[in-house]
Amino acid sequence: MFVIDLTYTVPLDRIDESLEAHRAFLTRHFDAGVLIAAGPKVPRMGGIMLANGVDRDELEAILATDPFAIEGLARYVVTEFKATRLAPGLNLPAP
Repeated sequence: MFVIDLTYTVPLDRIDESLEAHRAFLTRHFDAGVLIAAGPKVPRMGGIMLANGVDRDELEAILATDPFAIEGLARYVVTEFKATRLAPGLNLPAP
């Protein structure tokens, strides 16, 4: 499983111009089962995504297709971890 920490590198008005394309990217990868959670940081300085079911190289290739990456709008930090405990009722897709 991976935590992807995005930090915006441009003003929010520039982010907002590409937000629809970024959301389409998110939808595509939620539908593919790769992304399992995503949302903005508070305060809105970037976002967080959780990914599962791919290896690091696959994830890096996917992130490279994010409009925020293509347009140089955000910096990405990817952290891999192994979830060994989950809250009751929380089920994650198999890796």
